[in-house]
Amino acid sequence: MPSLLKALFQLFSKPIEKEDSLGARGEKIAVKFLKKNGYKVLRKNYFTKFGEIDVIGYDRGTISFIEVKTRLSESFGPPELAVTQIKKNHIIKTAQKYIIENKLEDVCCRFDVVSIRLSNDGKAHEVSLLKNAFTL
Repeated sequence: MPSLLKALFQLFSKPIEKEDSLGARGEKIAVKFLKKNGYKVLRKNYFTKFGEIDVIGYDRGTISFIEVKTRLSESFGPPELAVTQIKKNHIIKTAQKYIIENKLEDVCCRFDVVSIRLSNDGKAHEVSLLKNAFTL
């Protein structure tokens, strides 16, 4: 294998370091924000074959499936607009699996979005919570 091809293969074969990503920073900020606002965090980064839910929380008798969107600028619009219908469908299917696995069929559930805009220095500039951002 030519050395350039070998180098590219090695580069793209490495696992993504989520801890250093913009999304991971946003999720840490979101968890802190949610706890400050009375949520109990039940689970972070819940994966299924359908997709991922960033945070699963409990808020006043309701299980909340939370998508976190983080942006450094609004060049492509506000962060919450990045939750497309396709993404919503993946979150819904993933939430249904969580509900079945944990026998939560009789518990109230909703879908929230935490929108985070970071300042140029990478610190949280604005954090907002959209409760009931979308429904089944």
